[in-house]
Amino acid sequence: MSKTATKTKYTWQQVKEHSTAEDAWVVYHNKVYDVSNWYEHPGGAVIFTHAGDDMTDIFAAFHAQGSASAMKRFYIGDLDVSSLTHKSAEQFAFEKGYRRLRAELIKMGMFKSSKGFYAYKCTFNMCMWALACSMVYFSDNSLVHLASAILLGLFWQQCGWLAHDFLHHQVFTQRKYGDLGGVFWGDLMQGYSMQWWKNKHNGHHAVPNLENSHPSATDGDPDMDTMPLLAWSLKQARSFRQLNADGNDSKSVKFFIKYQALTYFPILLLARLSWLNESAKTAFNLGASSKNAKIELERKGLQYPILEKVGITLHWAWVLVLCSGFGRWSFLHGLAYFLVSTCGCGMALALVFGLGHNGMATYDAETRPDFWKLQVTTSRNITAGHGFPKFFVDWLCGGLQYQVDHHLFPMIPRHNLTQCHELVVSFCKEWGVKYHEADLVDGTVEVLEHLKSVSDDFMAEFIEEFPAM
Repeated sequence: MSKTATKTKYTWQQVKEHSTAEDAWVVYHNKVYDVSNWYEHPGGAVIFTHAGDDMTDIFAAFHAQGSASAMKRFYIGDLDVSSLTHKSAEQFAFEKGYRRLRAELIKMGMFKSSKGFYAYKCTFNMCMWALACSMVYFSDNSLVHLASAILLGLFWQQCGWLAHDFLHHQVFTQRKYGDLGGVFWGDLMQGYSMQWWKNKHNGHHAVPNLENSHPSATDGDPDMDTMPLLAWSLKQARSFRQLNADGNDSKSVKFFIKYQALTYFPILLLARLSWLNESAKTAFNLGASSKNAKIELERKGLQYPILEKVGITLHWAWVLVLCSGFGRWSFLHGLAYFLVSTCGCGMALALVFGLGHNGMATYDAETRPDFWKLQVTTSRNITAGHGFPKFFVDWLCGGLQYQVDHHLFPMIPRHNLTQCHELVVSFCKEWGVKYHEADLVDGTVEVLEHLKSVSDDFMAEFIEEFPAM
């Protein structure tokens, strides 16, 4: 189809019919664009999460002002606004209201970063790393080594938050500098591929807690792709039948779903091992786990192929030196140090990730709510409580204690989220939008109860369907 600009009018139903990467239409401020097969998109395949839908608000959340000019060559016509029969007058007013709030936050300077704050955070992180290394180099005490391993795990977790901020372009307005910061804190210090993370995380931000509308679509949340180990909805649990059809053992899948509330924490302990594996595969072109990532790597390749390979290679070089006790330790001593630090990091990262969204609302992609309600109802903020003071929660969560606010405005630096939070809560109350917060303990209980609820519903349905099993 020609992408030459015309005055053609398209109905909402016509737009909805173009919902795959190979046939992708998107709407931006009531203008229709054909972005089919546009894998050269600077943000990668994330653009296809809104194929056949309105991307106005998620576009604003991810892009600097003026970025829309790059879309001109894809323009094919205008949206027939009269065809938006699924939207009420109140809904139009609500959308206008939250777009106005975004404009107000820009005027308030909420999107401008404090370089002093990030200089402090980077310095603090490197001091954690230096201390962990020194505790190994200067001591032969096993308890000191254990403390060093725990500290290293926390260092890796904090590297994750810094890479997150740099790659969301919260620190620098020039994206190249943010990407380079992501390579340093991600690839070199943490062992995670910048491109692997960006593909996965951008897709998650675009469609949190959404399940694919159909098998060939790419409009689902990659962070929900945890089967056969964890099911976050009854629909996802039911998909074990497809997993079985693909050659998986139905008994093992059923076991994991049945006991997922008990296996949740053991799985979190192993999360970093999985992420390290996926990162190495991505950086060295050995394959990728998600459909979007595979297609993006095949069509576009790595954004920084040499830097990613060098960064991850150097990461493993310094980790091996440290895990050898600078050449003094036995293999088992070094392996224990690596597992304590790696599993500790996986638990600390995944715990915060899990509290951010797990156990919150899930949606089918074709029935997703508007941008604001989607982000708010699928996210959970983390508060102080149960003996955990606010300063500890703020440090541990690295800005993601304001998960709701961050999802609404992902480019606002974490040090401005407290002020942003007050305005978001006020807006939600004004419009009657559900807004949820919980502390570390209560939030974790909510996650476990949700997992058990899905398990119970699934097993009841399974026993009813196969009573002899």
